[in-house]
Amino acid sequence: MKPKVQFRLRVYRDSTIAIGPGKVALLEAIAATGSISAAAREFGMSYRRAWVLVDEMNRALTSPAINTATGGAHGGGATLTEVGQAIVTRYRAIEAKAAEAAAKDIAALSRLIRD
Repeated sequence: MKPKVQFRLRVYRDSTIAIGPGKVALLEAIAATGSISAAAREFGMSYRRAWVLVDEMNRALTSPAINTATGGAHGGGATLTEVGQAIVTRYRAIEAKAAEAAAKDIAALSRLIRD
């Protein structure tokens, strides 16, 4: 089995994780599904848990990462704001750059892992 390497960048505001891998993945799922509840289902979490994560993030940011529309005849929904889109784009760019910069060291460490 090939070793798996995973970067886990977290940006804190006080003791709260403002931006991290789980919140970025949740933003990506919200963008893909157009819904907090559908995104939550993709991760097997409750709507309440997903909403708490989004709320934590929004409270830590200068402006919200998502816009929500309440339900009704046509249903509600959620979309990423420019800030939310920037978070996803920059976070994934940091991961890619870190993996590229550390590629030789990652390969050397991986050779030390038993098959």
